[in-house]
Amino acid sequence: MKHRLAPIVAAVVGLALAASAAPAFAAPVPAPVPAPTAGAPAPGEDSGPASGPASGPAEPFLAPEPTESAEPADQAGRAAAGQRRKALAALTEAGAVSAIAEIRDRGGVWRGASGVADLATGSPVRADGRFRAGSVTKVLVATTVLQLVGERRVGLDDSVEKHLPGLVPNGAGITVRQLLNHTSGLWDPTNESDGIFPELFDPAVFRAWVADGGLQRTVTARRLVAVSAAHPPYFPPGAEWRYSNTNYALLGLLIEKATGREYGQEVTRRILGPLGMAGSLFPGTASAIPGPHAHGYWTIVDEAGPVRKTYVDVTEHNPSWAGAAGELISTTDDLARFERALLGGRLLPPWLMREMTSTVQTDPGSHELDYGLGLARYQLSCGPVLGHNGGIFGYDTQLWGTADRQVALSYTGRGDEKDEAAQLAAMKGFLETAFCGGR
Repeated sequence: MKHRLAPIVAAVVGLALAASAAPAFAAPVPAPVPAPTAGAPAPGEDSGPASGPASGPAEPFLAPEPTESAEPADQAGRAAAGQRRKALAALTEAGAVSAIAEIRDRGGVWRGASGVADLATGSPVRADGRFRAGSVTKVLVATTVLQLVGERRVGLDDSVEKHLPGLVPNGAGITVRQLLNHTSGLWDPTNESDGIFPELFDPAVFRAWVADGGLQRTVTARRLVAVSAAHPPYFPPGAEWRYSNTNYALLGLLIEKATGREYGQEVTRRILGPLGMAGSLFPGTASAIPGPHAHGYWTIVDEAGPVRKTYVDVTEHNPSWAGAAGELISTTDDLARFERALLGGRLLPPWLMREMTSTVQTDPGSHELDYGLGLARYQLSCGPVLGHNGGIFGYDTQLWGTADRQVALSYTGRGDEKDEAAQLAAMKGFLETAFCGGR
């Protein structure tokens, strides 16, 4: 499918799935991210398991119902909160149906919400509500793979063929590292017009696809890989960088092969449970989002005669096609908590964090957005931040941070290309305010 709703920097690269970010009020400039140096553990560094204790599935989500955290008592804090409110509201003023965010740093936690959860009812969106996180899923999957590397159960330079024999052509020439950083060259059937989706930006095609049950179809990881394998690769392994969800479908299968558990169970056991991410889950083929949540919409733009926009509710759909590349349902609080734990060194030892943050250029000649092992480096006006974005039918997510500040943002975009460009600019403005603004 064509990228439409969730590029972090449209002019640079879209880290999206389908068409279609420590308490706050700390220093205004994020701490610089150390320059990465890939390699094995240094003498004295822990190279063993980095995972937490085994845990069962997350408990039902019973969070309170805030719209925003308490107003800070000091003038600087109130000014920062006002800037954040204004920047978040800019997203809905640009046409997004809703926008929710959480900012954590040493000063506290700020939460905000703007817009409505449902166009049909007009009910206000809840800041603690769930949403589809899209490709932010990749950071959790990559962290789990790297924990397996630390346990010597998987090697970064192991071939795909070693762990998943016969699954992809030239699997002996593709490494786990190349899957993690999107340099495998494998064809992406989720973002190509002749892949697993038809041309959904054609109004008639989209309507027919929905009427035929397209939103509820199950696409397994092995099916997605098979479709990819039927097409020539974009380039030889390691020659270039190109985003492909096939890479993470394979990593999900690799986790299952290495652990004997489905990848979602393993990520839950190692990350969601130990971190108390009770609002997060891997839905599999289930189409509903449990608990309070914003509705997501797909815009049909009819250009025959006067331009007409129709907003189709796509909240309930089977995300199996996204799988380990992007099926996660989460909350801003859970994602910010995860980002803090990851960048704070709680999930991986230093040598594996160096591997994860060792990046390649996504655009030759530019370092505005570089990509590591499931973790991107995005350059803001005040310095770099680490994280990922996500886009899936109806939902856009941003998760970025430093060791000192973490920002999670989810918004439900809508509209034509002009509307989407305005929402993209507002989203980037919010990240600038969150990391580079006052306090």
